[in-house]
Order: sequence, then structure tokens, then C-alpha cells
Amino acid sequence: MRTPPTAPSRLAVPVLAAVVVTLLAWASAFVAIRGVGADLSPGALALGRLVVGTAVLAVLLAVSRRGWVRPTWREWRLLAVCGVGWFGVYNVALNAAEQHLDAGTTAMLVNIGPILIALFAGLWLGEGFPPRLVAGIGVAFAGVLLIGLATRGADADVLGIVLCVVAAVTYAAGVVAQKPLLRRLPPLQVTSTACAIGAVCTLPWAGQLVGELGDAPAGSIAGMVYLGVVPTALAFSTWAFALSRMDAGTLGVTTYLVPPLVIALGWLLLDEVPPALAVVGGAVCLAGVALSRWRRRAPVAAVPESREAGAGV
Repeated sequence: MRTPPTAPSRLAVPVLAAVVVTLLAWASAFVAIRGVGADLSPGALALGRLVVGTAVLAVLLAVSRRGWVRPTWREWRLLAVCGVGWFGVYNVALNAAEQHLDAGTTAMLVNIGPILIALFAGLWLGEGFPPRLVAGIGVAFAGVLLIGLATRGADADVLGIVLCVVAAVTYAAGVVAQKPLLRRLPPLQVTSTACAIGAVCTLPWAGQLVGELGDAPAGSIAGMVYLGVVPTALAFSTWAFALSRMDAGTLGVTTYLVPPLVIALGWLLLDEVPPALAVVGGAVCLAGVALSRWRRRAPVAAVPESREAGAGV
């Protein structure tokens, strides 16, 4: 007799969907930032994006079934690390990097982040370094290097590379700080609070944002709103949902899919044709992600039906 699916099996589809939404939204963000960067400066764009994101998240939090869970002092410190680092510094650094580098190169350089996530999570969260995760990181990083070789250009200056590294470090630190928060706090609350903290950090650019919005075309303003609604409010929420149900190192490796997605979107929307070597690199990235997620199935033991059905609950 076929047994009903266990709780982990029922969660597999929503978690996978959350990961897919997150990756597609974040990939589109690199292209959108590149598109509006001519009209909105890095700090002003970060503030506008975070204000929009905070407003949308506040509405979602207000209508959420889960009430506000009061954070402890330790959780407030972790929220500060996540908000200041991942939402504040990361967004400003990323926007500034795309003033110097194209979207695809920026995405590839920022994607040293998953390596840092796996390293930090293994050291600080006790997640360890499973052999397949380490192997997947190595294969995916080789794919990133191939894409970098294929798409390097004359505009890839040192400042842009440094800004990408800053973005990657703050992104990784934010993910590792976020993981312990999700053990007790609702994912939506963590995301909205961190986004609000990031918005506060970028308030020094408020005057600049007001001035630039007055001169910016409607398309750039719409792009800023899109960045706040989709890659910020939606994608950070789906990421937090997935992170609450996966370990940080493994989930971080899935973001190696972002660079090939950015290259594809740049080809479609910015008329940038990816070189053949970039396509090969994207395939290698996919192979690395698949390797990191692969699990050998344990043999099914002959146990009573009631125990097998309750496994993992």
C-alpha cells in the first residue's frame, strides 16, 4: 500500500518555487539597476528601492496571519547586521559597481558570495562542509570563472571589482546573520525589519533622491519601483522562506544560477549577446548547483506503515 507523503515531501514544492522566484527576481535586478543607473545615483537608488520595499513589506506584514514576535537583544543585533550589511551597504555597493561594470560581470563577481556563505555557515552556524557541497562550490565557481573570461571588458576597472567584493561580503554576512533569526521569528518579519533598517541607513541620500526623481524619466522611476517591489519585497521574502527550511550553505550555492540568468536577460533586454564561452560557463554553474543539491537515497527499510509515514515529522 502506498504511503502518504511526509511533511518534508509536501514542503519540497513550495521551497523550490520560492528559490526559483528569488533567483529570477534577483537576476532581473542586475539588469534593472544597469538600466536606471544613468538617471539615479547609487545611494539615491538604494534609498528609493528600500523605501518602496519597506512599504510593500509593511502591508504584507500587516495582513499576515502571524503576529509580531518580539526579538531578543541578540536577535536585534543579528537584524542590524542583516539590515545594515545586506540591505544597506550591499545595495549601495552593488549600484555603484554597476556604474563601472556591465550587469553580467557584476553578477558573476558578486557571486563569490555563496562561497563566503558556505564558509561562514560552516564556521559560525555549525553546518559543516559536506563533501558534495564543497565539490558543488568548486564546480560552480569554475563556471563563474569561465563566464568571467568570456565577458571581461575594458570597462572592468579596479574600483568596480572592489565594490563587487564589498557587496559579496556584506551579502554573505547578511545571510549568515539571517539564518539564526528564522529559527524563532517569522520570515516576513525578519525581511521587513531588515529592509527598514537598510532604508534608515541610506537616508543620507534622501535629498539627492528627491532631486534626481524630479529629473528622471518615467521609465527610470518605474524601474526603481520595480526594484523595490519584486527583487526586494517579494524576492527577499521568498528567500527567507526557503532559508528557514534549508541550510544556508546549500541555498547560497543556488545563487550561482543568477549570472547565467543575468546574461540571458541582458541579451534580451539590453541587446548584449553572450559569448559561447559564457554559455558553457552557465552550464557548468548549473552542474555545480545540481551536484551540491544531490542526495543519495537511503534504502527503504521494512518498517510498519505508521512509522514510515511519520518519518521526518
